[in-house]
Amino acid sequence: MRSDSSELLLEQQAEELRKKKLLELAAAKKAKNGPPPKRSLRENASFYTTSGLAFLSVTAGASLLFLVPLYVDPAISTLVGDFVERPTMCVTTRREDMTGLFNCSWSSCREGCTSDVFKCTHIYVTFIDDLNFTFPFNATPAELFNLTDIERSEEAILLVNIKGCGYPPAVKCKNFTDLYGFEGAVFPCYYSKQNKTVVMTAYNREDQVNTIIHFFVVPFIVTVVSSVFLCIMHCDCRCKKERRRHRHRHRRPRIENLSNDGDV
Repeated sequence: MRSDSSELLLEQQAEELRKKKLLELAAAKKAKNGPPPKRSLRENASFYTTSGLAFLSVTAGASLLFLVPLYVDPAISTLVGDFVERPTMCVTTRREDMTGLFNCSWSSCREGCTSDVFKCTHIYVTFIDDLNFTFPFNATPAELFNLTDIERSEEAILLVNIKGCGYPPAVKCKNFTDLYGFEGAVFPCYYSKQNKTVVMTAYNREDQVNTIIHFFVVPFIVTVVSSVFLCIMHCDCRCKKERRRHRHRHRRPRIENLSNDGDV
C-alpha cells in the first residue's frame, strides 16, 4: 500500500513539474517574440474598406435574386403592356369562384405568387374604350349609372396587377373581391392598349419606372462599382499586353559580348 501511494505522489509531482516547465517555455517564447505588431493606418484603412466593399457587393448582388422576380419583372411587364394613363370606367359583368388546379390557371387576385392555386376568383368587366374619356371622380352615383348606357368594350378580365398576385399589406384579395367582385360595380380602371382583354384597377407609369430604378438599377450599379474597386485594390486588372510592356521596360540590359571588345 505504501509503495502504491508513493508512486502516485511521484506521478503527481512529475505532472506538476511538466506543467510548470510548459508554462515557463510559453512565457519565454512570448517574451522573445514580443507583442504582436500593430497595423498601420494604411493597413487599417485597406482592411475596413475591403470589408465594406465586399459587404456591399455581396448584399446588393444577393438582393437582386429576390427583387427581380418580385418587383422588377412585374414592373417591366406592366410597361410592356402599354396601359392607358387616364382612367376609364369599368363595370363588373360577372364573377366566378373556381376550384381545382386546372380551372385556376389565373386569378383576378391571389396572395402569394409562387404557390399553386386551388381556389381562385375570376372577375370579368367591360370598359369604355375611348382614349379621350376620363372617369368622372366627382360624379354622383346616379350620373355614373347613366354612363353605363355608353357603348362599352367586349368582356375583359380584371387583375389586381399585371401578375394577378401580390403580398400583404400591398395586396389584400378579400378587400379587392369585396370591392370589385359584385355584378354592376362601377369603378375607374386602366386597360392595356396591347391586349384589351387585360384590365387593372391601378396604374402609374412613373411608379413602375421608379420601381425598376430602385430595385434593379441601384443594386446593380452598387454591385458592379464595389466589385471593380475590390479588383483594383487587390488584383492586377490590367490587360496582358500592358503587363508585358511593363515587364519589358524593367528588364535588365543585356551584357555586351566581351569577345567583340577583345577583337578590337
